[in-house]
Amino acid sequence: MPVASNNLLLAGLGARVQQELLRGVEPVRLRAGEQLWDAGERAKRVIFPIDCSISLMFDAPGEPLVEAGLIGREGMLGLPLVLGTSVCAFRAVVQGAGQAWDIGAARLAATLERQATLRQRLNRYACARMIQLAQGAGCRGHHLVEARLARWLSMSRDRAGADELVLTHELLGHMLGVRRAGVTLAAHALRERRLIRYARGRIVVLDARGLEAAACACYEQAKKTYAGLMD
Repeated sequence: MPVASNNLLLAGLGARVQQELLRGVEPVRLRAGEQLWDAGERAKRVIFPIDCSISLMFDAPGEPLVEAGLIGREGMLGLPLVLGTSVCAFRAVVQGAGQAWDIGAARLAATLERQATLRQRLNRYACARMIQLAQGAGCRGHHLVEARLARWLSMSRDRAGADELVLTHELLGHMLGVRRAGVTLAAHALRERRLIRYARGRIVVLDARGLEAAACACYEQAKKTYAGLMD
């Protein structure tokens, strides 16, 4: 069986639980822009990213899409199945291409039934996600676009494990809930500070520590929330 420690949720489990959950499962390749499901659909599987990232998009009638959250190797997609339902609240779209563990709902349910440590760990992750979603909503209402862009780029870099990100201004607009012109101004300001460079839908982080320092306080707060609940 391939090593599961490349997903931090799975890495925190014992080898026996990992083997039961992943027995016979091979990593799948997810493409950038691939829609995994839409809001209101019923989840049939859970996905544990290895080196990809997944955006959770909120689609309000008559309003542009807004990103509600970002999932990478620290987490999983499919929490409704852990919480006893299957209805998806958000549209799930692959932001950064890469590999992931794709596990059917029946396999997850059977393992949760037998392995209390798996249920406890995923319940803690669900709590962390709910707190982070609330923090993200507050961030959109109170912090400047430049600081929020620095936060999202830092988050994307953490989840991709790389300095080069494939992110168009249109996607960044969805992430921040602002018009493309606002994204352009914020990205230009970060480029002028020599924190990033960008061209043709690709952003390269030049100074990771500087970018984190330019981010709003929500970036560090989210990391502390996750560490406090999951470590």
